[in-house]
Amino acid sequence: MELTSLTAAEIAAAVKNKKVSAREVVDAHLARAEKHNPVIGAFLHIDAAEARATADAVDARISRKEPVGALAGVPVALKDNLALPGQPLTCSSKILKNFKPPFTAHVVEQLQKADAVFLGKTNLDEFAMGSSTENSAMQLTRNPWNTDCVPGGSSGGSAAAVAAGFAPLALGSDTGGSIRQPASLCGCVGMKPSYGLVSRYGLVAFGSSLDQIGPFARSVEDAALIMNAISGPDRRDSTCRNTPAPDFTANLNQGVKGLKIGLPKEYFETSGLNAEVKAAVLAAVDALKKEGAELVEVSLSMLDYAVPTYYIVATAEASSNLARYDGAHYGHRAEGTDNIIDLFSKTREEGFGSEVKRRIMLGTYVLSAGYYDAYYLRALKVRTRIAQDFAQAFGKADLIASPVAPETAFRFGEKTADPISMYLSDIYTISTNLAAVPAVSVPCGVDSQGMPIGLQLTAPRFGDDLMLRAAAAYEQVSGLRNRVAPLQGN
Repeated sequence: MELTSLTAAEIAAAVKNKKVSAREVVDAHLARAEKHNPVIGAFLHIDAAEARATADAVDARISRKEPVGALAGVPVALKDNLALPGQPLTCSSKILKNFKPPFTAHVVEQLQKADAVFLGKTNLDEFAMGSSTENSAMQLTRNPWNTDCVPGGSSGGSAAAVAAGFAPLALGSDTGGSIRQPASLCGCVGMKPSYGLVSRYGLVAFGSSLDQIGPFARSVEDAALIMNAISGPDRRDSTCRNTPAPDFTANLNQGVKGLKIGLPKEYFETSGLNAEVKAAVLAAVDALKKEGAELVEVSLSMLDYAVPTYYIVATAEASSNLARYDGAHYGHRAEGTDNIIDLFSKTREEGFGSEVKRRIMLGTYVLSAGYYDAYYLRALKVRTRIAQDFAQAFGKADLIASPVAPETAFRFGEKTADPISMYLSDIYTISTNLAAVPAVSVPCGVDSQGMPIGLQLTAPRFGDDLMLRAAAAYEQVSGLRNRVAPLQGN
């Protein structure tokens, strides 16, 4: 059996039934990553020794007939803004180049309890600020389906790792589309959970009212499995819901018969929407209709205001969150100055890249005296209107279907000179973060160049299980499940 083409569910079952050892599974994925990561650039750091030690421990427990977790022996890749002691935590930034955290992220702890095996840390746009992973200060990450194209961002390394067969599962973070957009561009499942469903303890903060941790997978079932592991209460995150999460696998096979799926007319009328993307998404919606879903038209009229609202709220929060990187506490420290103000200034000048600096300056500006009311407070009011838009839409529909991204993966350098064009890559994903509702990207086809296209399904807040049920129903009829990019030389 080709171990790197198995789903997480298949791996866990095979390991528990002793059809294959956890060590064999890990070795196969490490070998594939060792061969192809120099080209793809998904991983920043691989800890092969620790991964093998964890796998051996799982095998030993199974041999002693001791119980093991739901993800026993399943390799997982971690976006490098999640804390795992002993491994670097860089956020793909020079300012954290040599930092190793002394604590463990909540989601990492939960996956350890599930007996998952961590392979290493994946590349991202610096501090998760970007839509192509071109803003990484460390290296370039390529799309496994076409290495001349970007993998999306900011979680491009995690998406590429799953699409390339380096790991069946990965974690990323989503502040404005940073899981769903790269999932769409790389042809895998990517989910942003409801705000408050998954603890963010141990996630390096970008926009604290927007950030969510979520999974990448090659099947909806696998996404549901890892959601079972990472969801639930955590007293260390005050925004986390204090009630148990549902079993996300329980209703996956119930289909969509009787569900109302809303089509927001504004999302299909934007001038930047690629014709092939539009056609693939509408075909996917039609497939759901044939499975018994009812299609209804809804309005999300605030779409045009989502991007400017996001880039006021998110940059304001980034300005505040990134103030801690000053050279005095941890991370990079500039040399050659004893003046504290000069130290802060020089450290941040040397340590931050251009996109991070741009967002810090924007955020500082909108929070400054004289502009706070004009920009930040007005943005918060518009954010409330966006949330009300979704509430009204969900009064008519159980779920909302839309594109994930306006186009398929673009070529390197195509948008770097035009920040606005890059920001508009997330036009269909940003609103869900502002409204705190969940959304998932599931593959729904390819364009004429063979590049993946994603369908976005959105649910009311904490309706994540219903959303995954609909995604699984579409996945079943489409056959677009567990696809691994055919890398050169296999």
